[in-house]
Amino acid sequence: MIGVAVVGYGYWGPNLVRNLAEVPGARLVSVCDMRKERLAAVQSRYPAVEVTDDFQALLSDPRVDAVAIATPVSTHFRLAMSALMAGKHVLVEKPMASSAEEARRLVDEAARRKLVLAVDHTFIHTGAVRKMRELVENGLGDVYYYDSVRVNLGLFQHDVSVIWDLAVHDLSIMDHVLPMKPVAVSATGVSHVAGEPENIAYLNLFFDNATIAHIHVNWLAPVKVRRTLIGGSSKMIVYDDLEPSEKIKVYDKGITLNGNPKANGEKVYQMLVGYRTGDMWAPQLDMAEALGVELRQFVDCVEKGGTPIADGHAGLRVVRILEAASQSLAQRGRVIELEAARRIA
Repeated sequence: MIGVAVVGYGYWGPNLVRNLAEVPGARLVSVCDMRKERLAAVQSRYPAVEVTDDFQALLSDPRVDAVAIATPVSTHFRLAMSALMAGKHVLVEKPMASSAEEARRLVDEAARRKLVLAVDHTFIHTGAVRKMRELVENGLGDVYYYDSVRVNLGLFQHDVSVIWDLAVHDLSIMDHVLPMKPVAVSATGVSHVAGEPENIAYLNLFFDNATIAHIHVNWLAPVKVRRTLIGGSSKMIVYDDLEPSEKIKVYDKGITLNGNPKANGEKVYQMLVGYRTGDMWAPQLDMAEALGVELRQFVDCVEKGGTPIADGHAGLRVVRILEAASQSLAQRGRVIELEAARRIA
């Protein structure tokens, strides 16, 4: 049995605890939090699980093989590095660190100590996103664009911008689904609360080929939208995470080019471009809870020495984009190159 401890029992911690209590091969040893009322809630619901407000004592516990961290972003690096240096495997909530340098140091430390480092990119473990990756690999053709919208009313964060809170989901999905990695990013956004981080942002990501990506995130929308479009040369995908059943729809729609598209004349051009309108189908998806799938994989990797899908390198790639997007946002959309991110992909 792999002994696991959860650090942080605020917003996401209860979901980790609930799932870890049911993961085969895992034993939930302890929950750590600074607030006594949260620890009391753990004891009430899980009387067999120990609670503590002493993180260092938890790291000294030989029963703990792995630590799952669900604390504010600003604490991720310190807690994850301490756990790795104590010889513990680590699963850290998204984003994995506050900077690319911190993320790189975590990756290096885990590799040096031969420990599993996983990032909680929960969405890539959903049946919908796994199906999207499968479709992109087989049947979508050349990828033309990736376009996503993730908007709602609140919750405003005081320590991170909407990019680091919401866009991280779409960036992790894009990183998992697309076979190519972005080489540059441009971002614009604004804050409507004085002294607070940006609450609306638009990201454009550029690739070595003709693929382009656009991500729109917003805490000030009157409705909740979670929709992604992927356009390919053969088929197109619409992913709506709020759909109760048909989250993925595949459209046999697009354009076909006949002859030389550079031929002169508007009429000639219209003759060369044809519009293909085919069927739509909704594939059957695995509806298992993504967090449970992710934690089972993490525990299995700890036990067998494997590499999780969302490993430290995936987390680092996402943090590099977030950091570059923040730089671009501060410079009103200046394009920031991601050469280093491409080299580690």
